[in-house]
Amino acid sequence: MLLTNIGYGLSGLLGLAIIVIGTRFLLSPRTAAAGFGIGIGQDGVSTDPYLSAKGVRDIASGLVVFILLAAGEPRLLGGFMLAASIIPVGDAIIVLRRNGPKATVYGVHVATAAVMLAAATILFI
Repeated sequence: MLLTNIGYGLSGLLGLAIIVIGTRFLLSPRTAAAGFGIGIGQDGVSTDPYLSAKGVRDIASGLVVFILLAAGEPRLLGGFMLAASIIPVGDAIIVLRRNGPKATVYGVHVATAAVMLAAATILFI
């Protein structure tokens, strides 16, 4: 039971964090893009819709975590966390391919994937 509660806690923190990040992409896309590890050009106009779309998807992903938490099915939540861990791995690859800061690649994206995988593992026990 203690491990399940730890898995739930990690999942809840990750869900809340991705909702905050998604909201940041909607409200301040240029700042959010820099925090992601990829800046946007001066015109910003052509990329802002994509950043807003990312924000909406991030918020939806975070809400799914809370829906699964409310369902009280640790293995189902663990399965989602496992599947969704591909998102920060993909983000890391994107930032690396764009020559973004390695500190962001590993300190943000890879670390997020690791915490997601840890939460999933705990929820499967």
